[in-house]
Amino acid sequence: MQVIIANKTHSKYVQIICKTIADAAQVRGTGIAKRQPEYVIEKMEAGNAVIALEGDVFAGFCYIESWSHGKFVANSGLIVHPDFRGQGLAKQIKKKIFEHSRAKFPNAKVFSITTGLAVMKLNSNLGYQPVTFSELTNDQSFWKGCQTCKNYDVLQRTNQSMCLCTGMLFDPNSKETKKSKKVKEKVFKRLKRIKQTLFLKKK
Repeated sequence: MQVIIANKTHSKYVQIICKTIADAAQVRGTGIAKRQPEYVIEKMEAGNAVIALEGDVFAGFCYIESWSHGKFVANSGLIVHPDFRGQGLAKQIKKKIFEHSRAKFPNAKVFSITTGLAVMKLNSNLGYQPVTFSELTNDQSFWKGCQTCKNYDVLQRTNQSMCLCTGMLFDPNSKETKKSKKVKEKVFKRLKRIKQTLFLKKK
């Protein structure tokens, strides 16, 4: 299995990448924003994506987005093809894209919004901390990408302050104390309860 930085030669995999993401959204029934083929190709050509291949067979993918003039970056579109799940591949891809993000944008804060518990665990292992949405980028180009998510109405109703996704942040300049970590853990638990209530109301 190869987990490598993607380039324009990997554009031949774009259709299966977008289909795998779309299929995962349908199966999970939770918020995964759609990705357009042209956008995925753009990320590959810029060297801002990671692809996993078993020989010539597509296995997984993730890409980097930059926001607020490079002050924030996000690792988005993490997906593993069903044929390769349960093998720890998501962890390898996440580690590779995180290291690539840190190398290309060493001073940027790396953030993630996700509904997946597995992704939250991967993020935590890399040093991310749960945060409120107010600590993430305020670049509306990022939040506009949530419009294709089935839970977008929740984000709108809360004035972009929360949704069913959890916000997580890695700050390279953080000197966080144990006390502040405990405070954030309490905030995280409170947000989780609120989201569960919102989800039940949505049903």
